[in-house]
Amino acid sequence: MAEKHNANSRYIYLHETDKLPAQAVDIHHLVTRKNHRWTVVASFSAFVFLLNVFYLMLKQDILVSVLLLYLITGVAFLKLLRQKIVEKECVVIIPAFGVQLETHYRSGRAVRHFVPIDKILKPVLNECVTPVTCYWSLALIVREEDELMLVFKEVRPPLKMLLPIWKALCAATDSSGSLET
Repeated sequence: MAEKHNANSRYIYLHETDKLPAQAVDIHHLVTRKNHRWTVVASFSAFVFLLNVFYLMLKQDILVSVLLLYLITGVAFLKLLRQKIVEKECVVIIPAFGVQLETHYRSGRAVRHFVPIDKILKPVLNECVTPVTCYWSLALIVREEDELMLVFKEVRPPLKMLLPIWKALCAATDSSGSLET
């Protein structure tokens, strides 16, 4: 059963728990809200592109093969843009087995990565500072890995959405869940 816990202008946080006979599966979803500005810009760009193609067709001093190349290039470009848009990212916590990290794209493609529970040393909250902005990220310290494994690779949710996920990961990995540095 999914419960809506938090929402802001960019993300919706959903928490779902499924009680199975042997154990509890804890699922955390971060759903990105649809950006209507992006849709307007993409639609306007496609409209201008098609007007350009029709103008060239009416002018009739350009080869049909060049027009087809324009159309194929435009369609391929729009398809590539659509593939990279993230719809949601999920963290599926199965305490006895591990953690599955999922990224779902608007194109329908999903990327999943499973981390066994015995390889997770500790989940950590990081404050990331760049010259332009500051944001929080959730990462896992994984045994035999040189770098931290980011839980959310594509989205940057606020700290209030990361805290319940971090606490659930701490409980599943038997890590201490204190916020002290």
